[in-house]
Amino acid sequence: MLHTLDERITVKRKLADCFAYLRDFSTIEQWDPSVLSAHKITAGSVIIGSQYQLELKMPGAQHIAMHYTQLAIKEQELLVLEGHGTNFTALDTLHFKALNANTTEIHYRAELNFEGLSSPAYLLLKPILNRIGKNAARGLKQALEIPDMPKKRLKDRIGDHLLVPAALNFGRRGYLRQPRKSHASRLDGKVIAITGPTAGLGLSAASELSRLGADLILIGRDKSRLNQSAKHIMGFSGCRENQLSCYEIDFSNLENTANLGRRISTEHPCIDVLINNAGALFNAREVSDEGFERSIAVNFLAPTLLTNVLSPSLHKDSRVINVVSGGLYTQGLALDDMQFCKPPYNGSKAYARAKRALLTMSQHTETTAIVHNMHPGWAATPGLAKSLPAFNKALRPLLRDSRMGADTMVWLASAPELANFRHTRLWFDRQIHTDTVLPGTGSTKSDIEKLRQWSNDVLFKYLKPKEHGQFPTQQSADLQFLSTVKGVN
Repeated sequence: MLHTLDERITVKRKLADCFAYLRDFSTIEQWDPSVLSAHKITAGSVIIGSQYQLELKMPGAQHIAMHYTQLAIKEQELLVLEGHGTNFTALDTLHFKALNANTTEIHYRAELNFEGLSSPAYLLLKPILNRIGKNAARGLKQALEIPDMPKKRLKDRIGDHLLVPAALNFGRRGYLRQPRKSHASRLDGKVIAITGPTAGLGLSAASELSRLGADLILIGRDKSRLNQSAKHIMGFSGCRENQLSCYEIDFSNLENTANLGRRISTEHPCIDVLINNAGALFNAREVSDEGFERSIAVNFLAPTLLTNVLSPSLHKDSRVINVVSGGLYTQGLALDDMQFCKPPYNGSKAYARAKRALLTMSQHTETTAIVHNMHPGWAATPGLAKSLPAFNKALRPLLRDSRMGADTMVWLASAPELANFRHTRLWFDRQIHTDTVLPGTGSTKSDIEKLRQWSNDVLFKYLKPKEHGQFPTQQSADLQFLSTVKGVN
């Protein structure tokens, strides 16, 4: 039994951008609501013969696996793919036509052939198939057109303050309810530095950013894992080896972090995006060789220092993205015990406190670059499994995968609608959220000044004399600080 879906959409987007987005058919998971997941299983650039694995959501049925093969590619004109599932096949054809310089028509046609399907069963299935086709067309149009700047929603504010509704969305449920999941804005020629790119959120974000055309600076603590990540990213996106630069560093060592930042700044004089993604949760209190509790060193001091040292490479349109944690909702600044010396030590609290400090410092700091904070929700990553095994096991069915957790990170790095948004806010699932809910977790102007002063005093020794003007201490009060305390909302 043959059924044909035939849809035409007009998109306010350049033909080249539309074709580049759809050339890799695994992006279908971002725009077709009937596709739960899609993966390119042939490494490297998309060519004739490239293979894809899809998992479909069908009404009243288990998830259905499909295997697709790229049959034809005619640059900026045509894409043809053939899919095989249980008892049915699909021939998908996409034609592209430029209507003008900034408008494209896409003709999407899918020929579905069902083996052994009776006429009565087909009559029941036909309206469902037609609805799937209409939803896919609407999803594709939405995926490609640039939306307006998102506004803070009342329902998010209410949910945040009620806690439980907000927490329920931290899992995959929240991601799947997002109205928009696409990453269709090209980053060709952009340079993006990302820390912690060897697994989990960082690897997923780096892979997607590479697919969008960015040149990546990968900063991690293990050389062999960095090399493995680079190979994975090249296989995922088809990028060239010279589009990836790898730098090895242990962020618990601040002296080495500062030195590496200077080296990167010298070798990459223009950085368009810096993603401070690296983080670690320690279940027992550990002290670095420099005398710092490792959680505050890795999760707060190191990204603050790295951002400062890289500032010569950041310009007014650069974006700095700090990856924090939903756990910070439970913690305020611990200004009398920044290094968690008072027993008993709690790794989760130490991690949340450090992320709270990173969020607070960035929100009340004047910088040349645009600064955003985001938290990924509850994502199943190797780090979570290692540091919180009980939590990981109990909530495993509800957790996001790393791709879902990294979604807002990639969006903050690439979204053109954010070009003129210069306010530092906390983002979750592409929406602005409040960061203070529980009593005692907010910060006064005095708290912020104390945090700034403590950070300055600690990090002053790791800066060279010419950099002191960007990071003064009590000993250098006459020098202007890059981060002037803002008013507290």
